[in-house]
Amino acid sequence: MMTTLIPQLNANLSELADRVRNSLVQVTVGRRGSGSGVVFSDDGLVITNSHVVSGKGRRSSGDRLQVTLPDGAVVAGELLAKDEESDVAVLKIEGAEGNLPELHPIELGDSRSLRAGQWVMAMGHPWGVAAVAAGGIVIGAGPDLPEAPGAGRDWIAVDLALRPGHSGGPLVDHRGRLIGISTMMAGLEVGMAVPAHVIEEFVARVLAGEPGAGAGEGDAALV
Repeated sequence: MMTTLIPQLNANLSELADRVRNSLVQVTVGRRGSGSGVVFSDDGLVITNSHVVSGKGRRSSGDRLQVTLPDGAVVAGELLAKDEESDVAVLKIEGAEGNLPELHPIELGDSRSLRAGQWVMAMGHPWGVAAVAAGGIVIGAGPDLPEAPGAGRDWIAVDLALRPGHSGGPLVDHRGRLIGISTMMAGLEVGMAVPAHVIEEFVARVLAGEPGAGAGEGDAALV
């Protein structure tokens, strides 16, 4: 039984990683560093962390924002909005109307229904290595996690080690659906991610022209 189960499981996980990789991008800011991102819509919206595009020492007025697509093509990006409190940024791939490269938006999952013990996978470009996948287990989700920075903010805590370059990359469930974006480490073995429902709410405000609506101190800022 095990001799057939393990190869099938490996094949399923490899197929899952390949599917998610189609939505994974690398975000580079000048020569100062890079992180990961995920294609959110087929009209060129990309989600990443705010600190990837505007972290301390990461961006000056002359820095160019570039997005490397899964096929290796490098395109210019525009920062539409960012929320430093939730550490989410919305980018737009630049291109003439109707002349965007082929994009594969990631399918959205239900981050509100996450429970401790569920399997998840993080993908990103740690240390500049392309499209690395790492699996782990949900430790907890919600606003009351002891590891979480910022009182009252929703987070996902997972037992996997995120590395520089993972930031902004997708955290997906067993079906490859986006449930969050990798953000930081909280201790040696606890990775933290911004939940997908927080991202969806912010994107909706940005598209409605109200990126700061309902936000408090440190709220979203159009740039």
